[in-house]
Amino acid sequence: MSLRINAVVPDFEADTSQGPIRFHDWIGDSWAILFSHPKDFTPVCTTEFGAVATLSAEWEKRGTKVIGVSVDGVEDHKRWADDIEKVCGNSVGFPIIADEGLTVSKLFDMLPEDAYLPDGRTPADSATVRSVFIIGPDKQLKLSMTYPMTVGRNFAEILRALDALQATAKHGVATPADWTVGQDVIIPPSISDEDAKQKFGEFEAVLPYLRKTKLR
Repeated sequence: MSLRINAVVPDFEADTSQGPIRFHDWIGDSWAILFSHPKDFTPVCTTEFGAVATLSAEWEKRGTKVIGVSVDGVEDHKRWADDIEKVCGNSVGFPIIADEGLTVSKLFDMLPEDAYLPDGRTPADSATVRSVFIIGPDKQLKLSMTYPMTVGRNFAEILRALDALQATAKHGVATPADWTVGQDVIIPPSISDEDAKQKFGEFEAVLPYLRKTKLR
């Protein structure tokens, strides 16, 4: 069965480039982002891991831990980190899970249960291990997205989505298309006008079911 929004994500033990972890314990009370890739020493993923490393201060500001997962081993991850640092100019301060047995890839439904790594494999053999999962402190999946091999992930959008998830969780609101921090949010239809005034103060009723306000 596919992993669905608001489902508790699988817990697992794994070796990483920074030592062994149990996933739920590693998350702790933080938000977390698990992002995957099909093979070390590949061009698009090298730029992506560099982008994540460069954003280290942004993840910390949001109380969010990031962790990569690859179907290569720990020693490959450590060697690959040198290439990533050359590309982005920043050290890789986050762990990378070694998923050679495909345990994590299958738990998160990135590969079918009968998938295996053939001898002389290429990235195409694990192409769908190219996903992003944003996980809340409650260990529930809040957002997921999967990319093809040829398209680098937009981590500015992942940051934006994380901001929106944190704002909606904290304030009980929704966000409109393309929302960024500081812009108006949407009052859920389940809240009456009277309760909305008490909770949010003034608001704009664009439509009876579309009311916008600023977060105080």
